[in-house]
Amino acid sequence: MTADFFRFAQRGLGALAVILASTSLQADPQHGIAMYGDPQLPPDFVSLPYVNADAPTGGTFTVGEVGSFDSLNPHILKGRVPWQLRFVAYESLMGRNWDEPFALYGLLAESIETGPNREWVEFTLRDTARFSDGSTVTVEDVMWSYETLGTKGHPRYHGVWGKVASMEQTGPNKIKFTFNTPDRELALVIGMRPILKKAQWEGVEFGESGLDIIPISSAPYVIDSFEAGRHVTLKRNPDYWGRDIPYRKGTNNIDTFRMEFFADGTAQFEAFKAGLLNSNRETNPVKWEQQYAFPVVQSGEIVKSEIPHQRPTGITGFVMNSRKEIFADWRVREALITAFNFEFINETISGSRQGRITSYFSNSILGMQDGPAEGRVRDFLTPFAADLPPGALEGYALPVSDGSERNRKNLRRALDLMEQAGWTVQDGMLKNAAGAPFVFEILLKNGSSENEAMIDIYQAALERLGITATVTRIDSAQYKERTNGFDFDMTYYRRGVSLSPGNEQSQYWSCESRDTAGSRNWMGVCNPAIDAMITQMLNSESRDDYIAAVRALDRVLTAGRHVIPIHDAADRSRIAHAKELRYSERLPAYGDWLGFQPDVWWWQED
Repeated sequence: MTADFFRFAQRGLGALAVILASTSLQADPQHGIAMYGDPQLPPDFVSLPYVNADAPTGGTFTVGEVGSFDSLNPHILKGRVPWQLRFVAYESLMGRNWDEPFALYGLLAESIETGPNREWVEFTLRDTARFSDGSTVTVEDVMWSYETLGTKGHPRYHGVWGKVASMEQTGPNKIKFTFNTPDRELALVIGMRPILKKAQWEGVEFGESGLDIIPISSAPYVIDSFEAGRHVTLKRNPDYWGRDIPYRKGTNNIDTFRMEFFADGTAQFEAFKAGLLNSNRETNPVKWEQQYAFPVVQSGEIVKSEIPHQRPTGITGFVMNSRKEIFADWRVREALITAFNFEFINETISGSRQGRITSYFSNSILGMQDGPAEGRVRDFLTPFAADLPPGALEGYALPVSDGSERNRKNLRRALDLMEQAGWTVQDGMLKNAAGAPFVFEILLKNGSSENEAMIDIYQAALERLGITATVTRIDSAQYKERTNGFDFDMTYYRRGVSLSPGNEQSQYWSCESRDTAGSRNWMGVCNPAIDAMITQMLNSESRDDYIAAVRALDRVLTAGRHVIPIHDAADRSRIAHAKELRYSERLPAYGDWLGFQPDVWWWQED
């Protein structure tokens, strides 16, 4: 398999059939597993392909975050946690290779074995696996972690746990999961759960823990110090058990990883300019071009790096909560999208330097294609024709304005759509038949200056339609509480998607997640066609059916008109960093994503 998961399509269906057949018949323990075919790296691989296997250790990596935190447990719903902790401070049985869309290699587990149809999976733990306190990682720890996360942990863990029929110890270092539903991805997903030390949590309410407990894990980094809401510092564990296994070779080289927290983005940027931070990720291309000429950049002490990637765009924009009655009608949502003058906003904020997201999986082979649905995509969608939003089968594209501030044509169309939905202009305001005005709240987190600039322009356009949109700005604690409880009308929304979408899609937009507090289904969508496309995707046994299922899902989501899409992340990330912070010239397909910074960076003096 190549770095591009889908490139092997050119080998033909015959070759694919051979690959699938060999996979289904093979049940011997393996060093890794892929969604389709064999994993790219051989059993004797030395290191991940995008690392410097001989990288030196040392140095400090300091980044800024906007907001605050009141918990160090990233595995529960309660509290605000530095997001990085979930990924750098914990380990799982298997680990991702970010140069393959979905392939896993042994981490805490030395091998993986599956049933003929992946109806079960068995892992063998490494004898050498240790927690940071030196104790052995046991099957008992693993089983406790899976059951606790699946029942008391964050809702993101519950869906997969509900598909486990049984979990059993099958040997001194072996654990087997048998599934109760057909789902080829489960054998992979089940290997990605964080493993905690059971003994640490005896007599403790797991779901209520916050800053009182620093969880013990087996990861290369341990929490060294913190100040609530201000900073968290992690240190590289000099006694880390896995530094010589192939998956870890050349990774986790930085000695100290520190996160500083700020009230807003301006304060964070000033801290970077002043040298308090030594790495800063920039999402605004205009700012990247115009505001990074301060002295340490000009002297070369700070380097500007651009990291290309091959990921889909995901969806970024302003989401409408369709649980609210005013957003239940697709014509209303289309009107609000049409009134959003993206072309003018893009020119005003970024000089039109950024393209617009056109669908959830755009900029990739998984994205929906222009025009009517064809072939397998149409085959998958046709049985659900009665449940599909207009445009899912026929084709749907975002409205485009003339770029002028007035945006008259699109505002006229938006008004017509509102009238079709039962909202008419009465006394200068849009009202329904009962005389109730069209009023809603736009919820924003403090410090989101770019979002505020876009919303200011949008508010003015809505006023011309007779719509009153009030903007509420709140701190990160209130924001998390309200979004976890779906207590908003419209808010900023970002969902990244990968080259290998799978079970996580149910957390994003399935019927089950619609009323699950803390789920990522902020839009409140529930459509049997969406659930069916996710199921089809998870059970596809060919690459063609898999792609068709994702493209079909993309059509239903996009035509659902739940999000006002804004600019995409382009095809690269922009990171300004200290010249001593280095990374390999050989980049992963995912680019600047999970597992990249600081995981495979190192510190090197001139």
